[in-house]
Amino acid sequence: MPELKDPPKTGGATQSPPPRTDSLPAVIPPPPAPALKRAAWTRRLPLLLLLLAAAGGAGYWYLHPRTALPPGFAVGNGRLDADEIDIDTKYPGRIAELKVDEGDLVKTGQVLAVMDTRDVQAQLKANQALMQQAQHSLDQAKADYANQEAVVKLAEQEIARTRYLVPKGFASVQQLDQQQQSLTSARAKLNSNDAAIHVAERALQAATHQVEYYAVQIADSQLMAPRDGPIEYRVANVGEVLPAGGKVFTMLDANYVYMDVYLPTVEAGRVALGSEARIVLDAYPDRPLPARVTYISSQAQFTPKTVETKDERDKLMFRVRARIEPAVLAGAASVVRNGLPGVTYVRTDPAARWPANLDSNPAPDAKAK
Repeated sequence: MPELKDPPKTGGATQSPPPRTDSLPAVIPPPPAPALKRAAWTRRLPLLLLLLAAAGGAGYWYLHPRTALPPGFAVGNGRLDADEIDIDTKYPGRIAELKVDEGDLVKTGQVLAVMDTRDVQAQLKANQALMQQAQHSLDQAKADYANQEAVVKLAEQEIARTRYLVPKGFASVQQLDQQQQSLTSARAKLNSNDAAIHVAERALQAATHQVEYYAVQIADSQLMAPRDGPIEYRVANVGEVLPAGGKVFTMLDANYVYMDVYLPTVEAGRVALGSEARIVLDAYPDRPLPARVTYISSQAQFTPKTVETKDERDKLMFRVRARIEPAVLAGAASVVRNGLPGVTYVRTDPAARWPANLDSNPAPDAKAK
């Protein structure tokens, strides 16, 4: 470091030397900008989360308005469900054809799948031939019976004439005995023909039952829809060999659509079977669907089985099922779909009047308002 020289003197006045920089304390540098930004975001994060939650809640309530219910009503959240129906095979066999697929809407009696029945059809033809043969045997036995019946009648007439002639000497007793023997033999043969008719009838019945059995088996090899509804799952494919009871499809019963909700003890205790309800789907908030309470659970859900205090009893939740009216389902196929979330309103007081936004059949004055 260069040596500092004394400053020059001017006018007899002494000038003070400049301060030494080497003895000054070191200056602390400012923190880096990213650290300052992270600290600021950390302080603001709770406020931002609170604002987002408030905005989300406001948006939800804007899109899903909920009107305060008057006394006499209960409300619960749930999802639409429909009864599942398994389309199974009655007899073992190979799948020959599938006529529908997942998502298709089917009608009652519609053929969904066809099983291979070539072996059954061959057995059906064989038993049809046996049935025809049994019918021919029965016809022959009846003809033999009729012929033998005529023989018996003739023998009876001959005996009657001989008995009339024997006292007068125009016929012998020996001749009468011979005719009597012939009549006995003819009657025995008639009884045999009668038994042959019964045997032929039983054979015809057995062959007929076999034909009916194979005809039913062929008919049951066409898997039909028992109810109206959509196909939910396809489990098997063409060419697969299934045992008896093998599942091919799973469909939903469009005539039994319901929503299960959970109500607290006080509200559930006021609900009765058959109580009116309204189901409002989130996707269609302006279309309340009339429903009826068809099930009330006798046991609480999600709570201990034994409770000792009233506060604990008030926390019990009971499952209540509201089923949409079948007449409503017929005209709401585009609205009602399995799994849609929504809200169920149940009228716990029969005298309570439905609010205007939930009344599916509002009065004229309500419509005017």
